[in-house]
Order: sequence, then C-alpha cells, then structure tokens
Amino acid sequence: MENNIVIVGSGFAARQLVKTIRKLNKQVPVTLIAADNCVEYNKPDLSHVFSLKQSADDLTRQSAEQFAEENNLRIYANTSVTTIDRPAKQIVCGDLRISYQKLVLATGAHPIVPSIPGSDLIITFNSQDEYRRYQARLQSANRVMVLGAGLIGSELAMDLQRSGKQVILVDRAHSILPLLMPVELSSRLTHKFSQTGIQLALNNELTSVKETADGISATLRNGYIAEVDAVIASIGLKPNIVLAAASGLEVQRGIRVNSQLQTSDTDIYALGDCAEVEGKVQSFLQPIQLGAMVLAKNLLGAEEKLLLPAMLVKVKTPDLPLFLAGETHRQDLNWDITLSQTGMVARGFDHLKQFRAFITSENHTSQAFTLLRELTL
Repeated sequence: MENNIVIVGSGFAARQLVKTIRKLNKQVPVTLIAADNCVEYNKPDLSHVFSLKQSADDLTRQSAEQFAEENNLRIYANTSVTTIDRPAKQIVCGDLRISYQKLVLATGAHPIVPSIPGSDLIITFNSQDEYRRYQARLQSANRVMVLGAGLIGSELAMDLQRSGKQVILVDRAHSILPLLMPVELSSRLTHKFSQTGIQLALNNELTSVKETADGISATLRNGYIAEVDAVIASIGLKPNIVLAAASGLEVQRGIRVNSQLQTSDTDIYALGDCAEVEGKVQSFLQPIQLGAMVLAKNLLGAEEKLLLPAMLVKVKTPDLPLFLAGETHRQDLNWDITLSQTGMVARGFDHLKQFRAFITSENHTSQAFTLLRELTL
C-alpha cells in the first residue's frame, strides 16, 4: 500500500492541515478529495460582503490548481465520497478507489434550517458556493429576515443593515448572543442594534414562510407577519457525520475523536467543524489551527495530544466590537462590570473568586489580550 495521507474536505481545516504537513514534510504523498471546486476563500469574510459590496468571486484567494501545485498534492475536486472501505483502507468515490494509510475527515458542518412550512424558501449562508447561489437575490433585497441572534446571525444582521437594508433579527432567546454572554452584558449590543434600526424579534421564532407576489411572507410565533425579500437561516451548524456513521465510526454530535484527534479507527482522524473532541465541537478558527498542528505531527508518526488554551473570540459587529474569552456561558459566575461611554469591561468570577471569563467592548477591546493571560483554566 502507498504510504500516503488522504484528506476528505477542502475547507479551512483541510487546508490548514495540508499547509502544516508541508512545513514538516515536503514529500509525503497527500491527496485531497472534496465535493466542491476546492477554491480557497476566507470564510469569516462572509460576514462583511454586503457592506463591502463584494460578490462571491471577490472572496476567492487561490484556485484548486494553484493550491495543489504550491503544496505538492493531488486534488480530486467536485468528487463525492460514496463510502469508506475500512478493511481495504480505501476511499470509494463511485467507480474510483483511492487507497490510504492515514485518512482525515474534514467534512465540516451544514446550516440548520427550521422544519416549517415553506422552509425551501429559506436561504443558508455558510459558504462561498451558497453565497454565489443566492447573491443576486440577496444583493437586490431591501428587506431581510435573519434567523438566529448568535455569533454569525448578529454579525450578518449588522452587515446587512450597514449596507442599507431593512433587517429583522429573530431568536427564541430573550437576548442577543445568548450562548456567549448573560443578558445583562449583551444589552449594550441589543441597544446598539435598536439604535441602528435593526428590528429585534426576540423570544420569538419563525413558524411559516410563503411566497407572495411582492416577495416572502414570514409569520412569527406571536402572530406577527413580516413582508420581506429574503429569509436567512443562521441558527446553528450540524456536523457532517453521515459518511463517518455509515462507515461504522463512533459518532455523537460530531465524529468522536480522542485528544490525538483519532477516531474509533486508529488510522482515521477527524478535524474541524465535524470533529467532537472529547465531547466538544469547537467551530472557531483557533482550535482548528491548533488541532491542525497536532494532527500533522501525529500523521507523520508522533503521538501528541491537543491541549486547548483559553481562546479569544472576536464578535465582528463593527458598530460595537466585542472580544470575549473563558466560560462566559456559565450561569454561576459573579460579574464585575465597568461601564463607560467608551465601552465595557466585564470580569466573571466563580464562587472561589477565580477569574473565569471576560467580555470587553468598543475602545476597551485592547485590554482583552492582557485579560486572556490572567484567566484561570
């Protein structure tokens, strides 16, 4: 069998892994298989395409051919994996079979769309391809409903508003960023959204959508009917685990891996949005970067473990920037909050008075890097 590494996927995790492998070893054979065109783009840039008046193609950084040549690898673009033949150690893509010594699943995640009448009219916005598919409708839309007031939904809502569109932001929770911070601390952002003209429909949810002569009629749980031009789902991501599950690998919320990013099959690994690392799915860029560093070494013979430090999260809402880190979601923290006209610094302490989390905003975001070093892990 050829001594090689096969990677399924072409997103940030897959590309970061390829680049890291090549820093360590220029010659080991690497093959990349992906269902899309393998074009490289920076996914976080999707949060600003409307205010910057960018098209989907404007996001492209590098073609598949350039990436393959630069990193000495074989790429199978627009190729869907049918199954994994684990006994034979082969990836099956229809009539094509590709042997592997080590296999990495970097299959990512897909947006969750509510199961309601008219759900086929709801747009998802999680990739360059999805933006390309819907960009004509979104660019011409004047009224847009965004489902989900989490990290991506909040960023998207503000960008749409900054581009001149009327925006309705809907969430079941009573506050913005409900999984990242207490309502008392997100209220500053809530106020900013209201100030800028974003209509908030919190403690609410979409119950049905139907097409009309003028656009889309979207009905909320409280009976309110909004006439809009587009509805975007941003209520979360579901790891792509179908291939792994069908191949007999252990899955739960994601593809289950240990601290070495190894699945229940010792020759198969998982990285990125699809991976559940010791019970947690980490979708942010920093854990993927750190995971790629560990996994690249392990694929080349090491046995390193992934140890994640406290990580900084940047909320890309330009009218009110936020940096946060630590266990901001904990309900038992006592918060020491300093507010001023120029921003906020909030520190969260547990019952032992240990410093567990912080949130900074506006002109005080520069303090985040110092506070990060002080966190108790």
